[in-house]
Amino acid sequence: MTDLSGLETELRGVVRGEVGFDVTARALVTMDASNYRRVPVGVVAPRDADDVAAVLEVCRARGVPVVARGGGTSIAGQATGTGVVLDFTRHMNGLLELDPGTRTAVVQPGLVLDRLQEAAAPHGLRFGPDPSTHGRCTLGGMIGNNSCGSHSVAWGTTADSVRELSVITARGQRLRLGRDWAGAPDGLRALVEGDLARLRTGFPDLPRRISGYALDALLPEKGADVARSFCGSEGTLGILTEAVVGLVEAPRARALAVLGYGDESGAAEAAAGLLALGPLTVEGMAADLVRSPAGLPKGGAWLFVETGGETVAEARARAEAIVRAADVVDSLVVTDAAAQRALWRIREDASGTATRMPDGTEAWPGWEDCAVPPARLGPYLRDFRALLAAHGLRGTPYGHFGDGCIHVRIDFDLLTEAGIGRFRRFSEELADLVVAHGGSLSGEHGDGQARAELLPRMYGDETVRLFERAKAVWDPDDLLNPGMLVRPAPLDADLRFSVLPRRPVDVAFGYPADGGDFRAAVRRCVGVAKCRTSTAAGPAVMCPSFRVTGEEEHSTRGRARLLHEMLAGELVTDGWRSAEVREALDLCLSCKGCRSDCPVGVDMATYKAEFLHHHYAGRRRPAAHYSMGRLPVWLRWVARTRTAPLLNRLAAVGLFARAGKRLGGIAPEREIPRVAPETFSRWWRRRKRRTTGEPLVLWPDTFTEHLSPSVGQAAVRVLEDAGLRVVPPPSRPSGGQVCCGLTYVSTGQLDRARAVLRRTLDLMEPVLREGAPVVVLEPSCAAALRGDLPELLHDDPRAARLASAVLTFAEALRRHAPDWTPPAVDRPVVGQTHCHQHAVLGDTADRALRESAGLTGELSGGCCGLAGNFGFEAGHFEVSKACAEEQLLPSVRDAAEGTVILADGFSCRTQLEQLAGVRGRHLAEVLAEGLQKEKGS
Repeated sequence: MTDLSGLETELRGVVRGEVGFDVTARALVTMDASNYRRVPVGVVAPRDADDVAAVLEVCRARGVPVVARGGGTSIAGQATGTGVVLDFTRHMNGLLELDPGTRTAVVQPGLVLDRLQEAAAPHGLRFGPDPSTHGRCTLGGMIGNNSCGSHSVAWGTTADSVRELSVITARGQRLRLGRDWAGAPDGLRALVEGDLARLRTGFPDLPRRISGYALDALLPEKGADVARSFCGSEGTLGILTEAVVGLVEAPRARALAVLGYGDESGAAEAAAGLLALGPLTVEGMAADLVRSPAGLPKGGAWLFVETGGETVAEARARAEAIVRAADVVDSLVVTDAAAQRALWRIREDASGTATRMPDGTEAWPGWEDCAVPPARLGPYLRDFRALLAAHGLRGTPYGHFGDGCIHVRIDFDLLTEAGIGRFRRFSEELADLVVAHGGSLSGEHGDGQARAELLPRMYGDETVRLFERAKAVWDPDDLLNPGMLVRPAPLDADLRFSVLPRRPVDVAFGYPADGGDFRAAVRRCVGVAKCRTSTAAGPAVMCPSFRVTGEEEHSTRGRARLLHEMLAGELVTDGWRSAEVREALDLCLSCKGCRSDCPVGVDMATYKAEFLHHHYAGRRRPAAHYSMGRLPVWLRWVARTRTAPLLNRLAAVGLFARAGKRLGGIAPEREIPRVAPETFSRWWRRRKRRTTGEPLVLWPDTFTEHLSPSVGQAAVRVLEDAGLRVVPPPSRPSGGQVCCGLTYVSTGQLDRARAVLRRTLDLMEPVLREGAPVVVLEPSCAAALRGDLPELLHDDPRAARLASAVLTFAEALRRHAPDWTPPAVDRPVVGQTHCHQHAVLGDTADRALRESAGLTGELSGGCCGLAGNFGFEAGHFEVSKACAEEQLLPSVRDAAEGTVILADGFSCRTQLEQLAGVRGRHLAEVLAEGLQKEKGS
């Protein structure tokens, strides 16, 4: 039994980096992107090689295993362990040197691949391998797994790009690995020279042979390359501390040919024939994995074939030559960089999309990346499909068709004993099938626990024993990542689902996409870690808090892991009362970015609301939940008593403002927004109204009603100019008003939210009967009605009817006034698409409306950082400000004079005003001003 307190104390005494033995630190690394789960005793983030050596010395003396971990995106379980986990992403993540002359770079193991690519790009260079997780996978993990990626047909595997490696063995020996036996530990050369015949004949000759140890790289005719042989060893031989890697010349121009085929077999049969034309990629995927075929040529499956050249014309000519050589249903050649990125995102997101079958059934890794000779891919896929059918399983292959490497997620039942038994039988039979086609059990992601048990079927017992002897040379104490590659753990042990409750958890939301099961919702996170990217690409939002802090617990994946452990009850033992889960969720902005940007559709905003609902049930809540969570109540009270001017004057007095903010749990750095002296509804009642035309119900959300009535007034003017008759929703003289419940949902006051929403549905009955559209100006409120309402009141059919009636301002004009011509504003715009609009509503109609009004330019992605109550809560100001500084504030500062600052959300406008001193405007306000100018002229 390990003395955890003694181990922790000793490590803290010798390590300069962080040592975490607390519940959160351990819970965050119990899983990678595989089916497996192991609970470590602790986590260390070493600062340098000396820290690594110190950890190894302490752990060796105590007999505690050590597991190296990078981005944690491994799919076979090799980034998990029961001992001490070394997290290299926090400190040992540097690019130490880049030499364009020799085309090499010196990197630390925690360096994310994209950071290397960004540094190499100005020199016309790049690192060849590029897995789909390039935005978060690390060089150390790539070396450990011998990763490949889509460009391997041109530039090979990671092993092809490694020049020298600095490693520390379990017994503390520091080695510099290279060719000609450089850095070889004692005994390795003798082991190889004693079995040359086996090494020359016992390894399949194919481009994606990743399984087992690459001992054949130590053959004299291959340069006795110790560094190359270390690649793919999955942290079982030594701990990598530094690497010298080779770079390749990046083509000056690229073209992407997307080739459409009738089915995946047709695409697979064609792939090998294209290799002679020198493509950079030959990637394949079928229609099952495409959320929307928009932008793709006709077909049921596609090959993504990239070509390069010195000029765009040269790259296009090569792509067109490939199209002519391919027997296709349809094709598309793209040279525009942005269009290529959009198409590549379809392919890269397949690793997450594949985790759900088209009918929503869960699908899992485990047989994610077998590889066969490319010429055998077509026959192999037919046999693979037949094997799936024989076991009653489903899966959609995709991947690196040009290299014969197939990724697939399969709808294994890993929750029941019978299903796990079928998982084992299928695995054994598929291993035999892969070997029969001359293939490798792993073609990219390593063996880990998923496949190591089956290596004798591929290599035979004698070669596997040779692997064991090699492991003993490097690590005689079996300290490093035990249970991987040699003397493996069973492939059906340590499954991460086995610890979850057997019965569904009682929850408030309906989770319709997960069969009403919160366990299934939490299982959605499979660990592909798209939420861990350090920059938001294009319009993406997820995950702003991680990009600010860089801490795993503030990523969508980290929070999902803690929720998993909360349900498991082994590490996180307090259930819904868990302080660890609460603290991790505290910096979740509820931006809903993950709902759309996560390839598996994790919705952490909903999970957070659910958790807060249970966590504070029967208990005193934070002050902000009462002040901002019940904002509609307070503002209605102010309106009824007509005390807005008094409140605004008091808020401007420092003493009263400080006291009010302290009492309400509001950040002292924040200014309290001014309440409008006249509500939108009061303005509406006193104006002359249009009485003809198609009626639209204009929703008086809390922000438009009490804080920004000018937005509602502008919307009315525009909608009426478009020939539409605007009407208010029903209300009651007693004060009953419609409300979307947003502030109650975001603070987890779900019982109150349900009561408010049921009252709203009662009031909206006449509107629902008439089928009138409902226009909601505030994006967060529209998203709450379209998303949260039917999920929270899943037992009330009226909820779905109201949700389907909700339109944004731009959608209303597009759908109900398609012939209306907006004013010609003809000005550039900057700003930010509201995160809830991006995640739930979409902005297609907004883009079209802006274009027709002559508003040019793209809005930025990310999140403004205020995010409703989040940025106002005490303790959140710095994170909120950092989120705004990522994209929104720089875009505004850099805007030319006369640029329109667009911000449809009240939070976004408030953030702009308080942090940049500029006034953002709703699109309705901009168009209303344009109409006024046109009529005035």
